[in-house]
Amino acid sequence: METTLAAAAGGGPSTIQSVLVALAVLLPTAYLCGQIARRAGQPAVMGEIVGGVALGPSLLGLLPGNPTEVLFPPEIRPILQALAQIGLVLFMFGVGYHLNLYGHRVGRKVAVISLSSVALPFTLGAGLAVAFHHLLDTGEGLPGLLGPALFLGAAMSITAFPVLARIITEHGLNRRPVGQLALACAAVEDLLAWTALAVVVVVVNADSPWRLGGMALEIAAFVLLMYFAVRPALAWLLSPERRWAATGGITHTVLITGLLLSAFTTEFIGLHAVFGAFAFGAVVPRLLVEAQHPEVPDQIEHTSLLLLPVFFTLTGLSVNIGGLGVDGVIMVVAVIVVAVVSKFVAASSAARLTGSDWREARVLGVLINARGLTELVILNVGLSLGVLNSQIFTAMVIMALVTTLMTGPLLRRLLTPEERGEPAPALPAGAGSVAGAGPQP
Repeated sequence: METTLAAAAGGGPSTIQSVLVALAVLLPTAYLCGQIARRAGQPAVMGEIVGGVALGPSLLGLLPGNPTEVLFPPEIRPILQALAQIGLVLFMFGVGYHLNLYGHRVGRKVAVISLSSVALPFTLGAGLAVAFHHLLDTGEGLPGLLGPALFLGAAMSITAFPVLARIITEHGLNRRPVGQLALACAAVEDLLAWTALAVVVVVVNADSPWRLGGMALEIAAFVLLMYFAVRPALAWLLSPERRWAATGGITHTVLITGLLLSAFTTEFIGLHAVFGAFAFGAVVPRLLVEAQHPEVPDQIEHTSLLLLPVFFTLTGLSVNIGGLGVDGVIMVVAVIVVAVVSKFVAASSAARLTGSDWREARVLGVLINARGLTELVILNVGLSLGVLNSQIFTAMVIMALVTTLMTGPLLRRLLTPEERGEPAPALPAGAGSVAGAGPQP
């Protein structure tokens, strides 16, 4: 506080003033870019991500005087980082909450498609780390390459469940078998990818075999605690039989408190706060909450939407397209090609082998390719761990944007207006009858 007041007294902006100005710039930028994306037929969140990148060194920072450094000086970035992490924790609660595997039948078809759509991108992503090891700033030999290889594999295999759900709804596929199949596969894929990422984080953070074993035991204890203790405790607390459950404020307090404690636990273990938030959302008894206070999860989600633009801006500050160089551009192209082809081929081929026709298989392959915001969460985890450097981080962010932005246009080419739920075009006057067909009764 003394430092802040001293800065204000000295005529320069205080820390809180700088934070307020930064928020006053990034929040409307995110909103405007989101509206532009929506008008272009894209999810609003993709426009917000692009807005965050535009505020970084890739665009705004190129102007005279480097406005990026003026608006987001180093001394306020820890505060913005804290706000962004809170937004991420709230967002990941929503991902876990809506990732309701109980609502999908995880049969043979879903299992085969999901495993294929994770295994092939994971393998090829790890191979990319080997191919571009000279750009990754890794240590010598296999130990130095292991973390980046596993991390790129996990990042390649993710599907953005929240963005995918919105794309499916906007294109009228939520009531069609291919849309429901895509959501079921994405739910399983995200569970597998987040599990793989947790393993990668443990491997990277463990500085000795003893620490590796200790972290594995702590995570196992956490998972068991969440499923066998927290889940039934929440069901008891939120049961309609409890008089306090009738109050929305109690439900909101229980969920927020549990969410924060769960996020703290995984952060304390050395995993990352987002894993705890995801796990807590997954064990919340959704049917009980939806039956009594469906507005509470929406309120938590709305709070995350207010803070996520801070996260997008911090992501943009780490993206430097101008610093890629020739090798970096080659890596970007390779990452995009491998990401798109591996997901599409794995998902569509597995769908075809399990009974889908080629048309449905192609639509599924396009849907599963959407990575979106969830990919950015994973990439920022890798950046904070030191597994990713600026070049590979930039390449992966570009890939996340491209693979998600291409989903809508490709679907519009593959689907008929009737399949998208659009009314059929009106026939011109006199064209209502077919030669040889009599009048309809």
